[in-house]
Amino acid sequence: MSAVLIATTTFACSASTGASGPATPAAPASPNPAGGGAQEAAVAGAPGIGDPDFPTDGNGGYDVAHYDLNLAYSPETKRLDGTARIRAKAVQRLSRFNLDLHGLTVRGARVNGAAARVERSGDELTIIPAAPLERDAEFTVEIDYGGVPRPFHQPGALGTYGFVATADGAFVACQPNGAKTWFPSNDHPQDKATFDFTITVPEGLTAIANGEQVRPPVTKDGKTTFTWRESNPMVTYLATMTLGRFQVRTGRTPGGIPSFTAADPKYAHTLDDLHTTSAKITDYWAKLFGPYPFRSTGGVVDDYEAGYALENQTKPIYGGFEPDQSIIAHELAHQWFGNSVSIKRWRDLWLNEGFATYAEWLWNERAGDTTVETAFKNQYEMPNNPIWDYPPGIAQKNDLFNLSVYMRGAMTLHALRKEIGDRTFFTLLREWAATHKYGHGDTDAFIAMAERMSGKRLDGLFDAWLFKKGRPDFNG
Repeated sequence: MSAVLIATTTFACSASTGASGPATPAAPASPNPAGGGAQEAAVAGAPGIGDPDFPTDGNGGYDVAHYDLNLAYSPETKRLDGTARIRAKAVQRLSRFNLDLHGLTVRGARVNGAAARVERSGDELTIIPAAPLERDAEFTVEIDYGGVPRPFHQPGALGTYGFVATADGAFVACQPNGAKTWFPSNDHPQDKATFDFTITVPEGLTAIANGEQVRPPVTKDGKTTFTWRESNPMVTYLATMTLGRFQVRTGRTPGGIPSFTAADPKYAHTLDDLHTTSAKITDYWAKLFGPYPFRSTGGVVDDYEAGYALENQTKPIYGGFEPDQSIIAHELAHQWFGNSVSIKRWRDLWLNEGFATYAEWLWNERAGDTTVETAFKNQYEMPNNPIWDYPPGIAQKNDLFNLSVYMRGAMTLHALRKEIGDRTFFTLLREWAATHKYGHGDTDAFIAMAERMSGKRLDGLFDAWLFKKGRPDFNG
């Protein structure tokens, strides 16, 4: 992130709208009918994934492999209708499990094709299958749902995020936990999955999602259906179904990577520059950070004044402004750092934002603007700089996107570069991106890799820059 400062068959279920009480306790284990001892108890999957700072985000007991989202949206009524088909694997014997869903009404649920009961409590959607799911069993849950999506609002912080209605469609940018505003999900970056999107909108509109179009759009009876697929693992907050009136450019970068860029008519004058700049920067990062991790690149400029950009996987989105090269560089660097290599806990957010900010500095220097050293010194020497009061190594849940996470995170990387030298530093960045490709990384793992590759003890450096208040001594 960069701050800029269907119709379906109805199936039986026990509840479809209002909140219910807490889920009932799991039944005790029953004897194993084969006589091999007690059978593992079927228990309820946890209502959170285990992130102590965001205890209700995500869910426990299963791991999602794939989301297949069939969606229809009407800008006139602002109504979204959908069926989410989710393939997952149980990691324990489950009597019930939760999904995250904000506001929308559930019409029915099925597990492995059989009707399932549903309970609601706030944003927790509890699914109770007809029979327990065995440990390691692969299963499919289908949810039919609809309503008018309600985005989240955080005045003074993130602003508005999630599924945001616009005059001609929707602006969809979900960091940190807004995916639940438009589809049931395991809404936390720890659980990555592949995605299919089938999106139907009124004729004349364009629906844009992650990845690549599987087939050309199909128009029938005044509606057009777009089909997209993201075949590489993706965290839920990076998923999008942004739609409206757009001008579109497609092609390939000079290095051969397919590219898709789009702009609202208000920003049509930006489209050529967005297309060529995104292509140029993607190719450069591929040389510096290692091969581009996805199958296409690009970007979208929408006519919604979000006040920020977001690194939606394969298609960063820019909310209501003309992005300059610096911001494009930041969001495209995230395709490596944050999107391909993701965090398991929000407290490690500096691994996303510090890295992307440092990449921004690198691009500015390459473009002949401010050097990395100057960008560092401008922050280091700024009187009363508030970043020294916020150690970025443990991002605070009520202030995740504090400037320190970006700036002091980037400064940590520059201090490290000075300590271990350019050759080791840039090899480290490539190794980090390659080792954790399509997976996760954390701060301890990055420090360990830096120490192993440099042959130096670096705990003092990281402690001063990431975990302590106050301005570190720096003589680089």
